[in-house]
Formats: sequence, structure tokens, C-alpha cells
Amino acid sequence: MKICCVIVNYNDSETVEKLLLKIRGYDSLSHIVIVDNASTDGSYERLRKLSDPRAAVISSGRNGGYGAGNNFGIRYAAEHFGATHVVIANPDVFFTERCIRTLAEVFVRYPEAGAATARMEDPQFAGFPNAWRLHGFLGELLFMGPVCRRIFRDILYYPASALREKRPMWVDVVQGSMLMVSADAFLSCGGYDERVFLYQEEMILARRLKAAGRRTALVPSESYFHQHSASIGKSFSGQLTRQRLREQSVLFYMENYLGIGPIRKAAAKAWFAVIRAEIRIYGSLRKHFLRG
Repeated sequence: MKICCVIVNYNDSETVEKLLLKIRGYDSLSHIVIVDNASTDGSYERLRKLSDPRAAVISSGRNGGYGAGNNFGIRYAAEHFGATHVVIANPDVFFTERCIRTLAEVFVRYPEAGAATARMEDPQFAGFPNAWRLHGFLGELLFMGPVCRRIFRDILYYPASALREKRPMWVDVVQGSMLMVSADAFLSCGGYDERVFLYQEEMILARRLKAAGRRTALVPSESYFHQHSASIGKSFSGQLTRQRLREQSVLFYMENYLGIGPIRKAAAKAWFAVIRAEIRIYGSLRKHFLRG
């Protein structure tokens, strides 16, 4: 195996640099590829100063979104460094070298594996597994709602008890903040859908891998840390702004991968309005109690 790590940057060179300095000495990684998505704050120029024989800083030439940036980086890693497997990592994560080696063992033991990840430690999602089932239209609506997601967590997610397992377990979808993929499986199934700018990448990749006969594993015995929205929040600061972007991606996913028509699309939009109201109420209450 030849494992590379791909990190996509957009106007967040400080966070990217911190991760690079932590992992650039890992023997398990043959190369690290940093893809700059046409940053407007001088990130690319600053990050290029960190280049060395094992760390390549490249520009995608455009801000095509998270999926497009990772596709570009994974193709580069495969073509220039002969990567057989790639760690896709958000800038705001941290993982150990032992975690990388354990994930690599999944692909050695199970040739059908297309993706694998460890247990995610994220304060915002404490108690929620970072793996869930592929949902139909109704399930996707429930998954969107912050309250419904908690009420129906046993239906939407795998049980929390799964996180206490020692062995890898097969799941449908895993959180996209850090995972290892087979470069061949990822590229041959089409990778991320570049028509989606941000959000829903996990569901689409899961469906594409599954259609190609590949499986996805969660390894609860290892973990990585994720500082949720630390990078995204710098580009899309408001929660409602991120919510509207998420809605666009969800509608695209529903239309193109779940095959919904005009009636269900209208129902989804109505449900999104309810979620936005919930976010506004929560934000107002939070400000009130913080002032108190």
C-alpha cells in the first residue's frame, strides 16, 4: 500500500498548516497533498512555503467546492505519487499514525472495502456515531432536522453501542471529515459529485461505492478528533447561511439520487422553512441566556 493524505484549503492556511506540521512526519504517509481551492486571502502563497519532497501544495485553479477539491487532489496523488489509498482530511481534524495504520489493515483484510474511518470525537456530536444508514426521502427529512435527528436517532443512526465494538463494522455512510479510501475504488466510481458545492458528499459517495460493489467500514477501536465547522465557519460564518447551502445540496441529492418529483420537492422546502425557524429560535434563546 502507498498511502497519501489530501487536505483541501480555502482561506484557512493557519488550520491547514497546524495539521500538516502534526502529520508530516508520519511514516505511514508517503506524501501529503494540499489542494488550494483558489483562496482569496493569500493562503496558496503561504502554504507553498511549506512544500518539501513529501508535501505538495497545488492549486485546483477554482473554488469548485469540497468535493471538486478532493477529487482533484486524489487524482493528483494517484497520478504523481502512485497512491493506492488516500486519507481525506478536513483541516480541522487530528489523527494519530496508529489510526492510519489500523485503517490500512481494513483494506488488507477486506479487498471489497472502498472506504474506512475511525470513531469521531466531536463535542458537538457527543454520543452520536459518525456512521448512519442510507435513508429514503422521509428519512432524509428527519435527518435534516436538529430535533428530529435526536428523537429518531435509533432509526437514523447505527446504535451508540456500536462505538464500543472492537472489530470493524460495515456501515452505509460515514462522516466525511476524515476517512481513508481506496484510490481505485474512489476514482472508478466517480468520486464526489462535483455538482454539489458543500454538504451531502458523504451520502453521494456512499451510494456510488455501494453501486460499485464496495463496502464502507467504521473502526470504533480507533478515533480522531474533529473541531466541527472550524474551517467551514470561516467561509460561511452564519448558521442560517450554512443551512441554506445545506438545503440546496439536499434538494440536489433528493432529485438526482432519490428521484423525487415536484410534490415531494415542495414538501421538502416547507420542512426546510420549519428548520430555519427552529434555528432562529434556538439562536435567540442562546443569546438571551448568554446575556443573562
